[in-house]
Amino acid sequence: MRVELLPADLEHPDEAAALVPRAAEALGSLDALVICSTESVDSDTLSTTVESFDRHYAVNVRAPWLLVAAFARQLPAAGGSVVALTSDHTVGNLPYGATKAALDRLVLASAHELGHLGLRANVVNPGPVDTGWMKDEIRDSAIRAQPTGRLGTPADTANLVRFLLSENGAWINGQLLYSNGGFPRGRLPV
Repeated sequence: MRVELLPADLEHPDEAAALVPRAAEALGSLDALVICSTESVDSDTLSTTVESFDRHYAVNVRAPWLLVAAFARQLPAAGGSVVALTSDHTVGNLPYGATKAALDRLVLASAHELGHLGLRANVVNPGPVDTGWMKDEIRDSAIRAQPTGRLGTPADTANLVRFLLSENGAWINGQLLYSNGGFPRGRLPV
């Protein structure tokens, strides 16, 4: 496996649209796209600013749409797969939650609209995975709410993404999959 670091500010449409062609130039024809970038600034219905709301939509919805479209345009004859990571978190995080819901619809529509190109597209909701963002009270509360008594790990999510991108996952298309260990959906308990 070869990794290329291609920085881009996904708020800017030109940079987002150019990212897939840049990756294809560096790596050759691409057959997998994983959308795991996000803008997330906690704010609620009354405290969200227009600027924050617009940036969330630019990064979490417009950029993925541009990436999926560019990816589909360069697909090899054998096709390829898109997997996007999403979230149910909305309360106290309005612009993030709203844009993740829009991302879900965008990716699921792509599964149907671009299937004739050999494109498969799925969305994964991994539930609470502590990648360093959780405060102790959130982490403890989430663990108590989790039937297995543990939070998800990045490896748990990566294993499902790897499966969906593989030939073994080729029949799975147009799905929003909850890979959350049975965590109750919705607001993180605190």
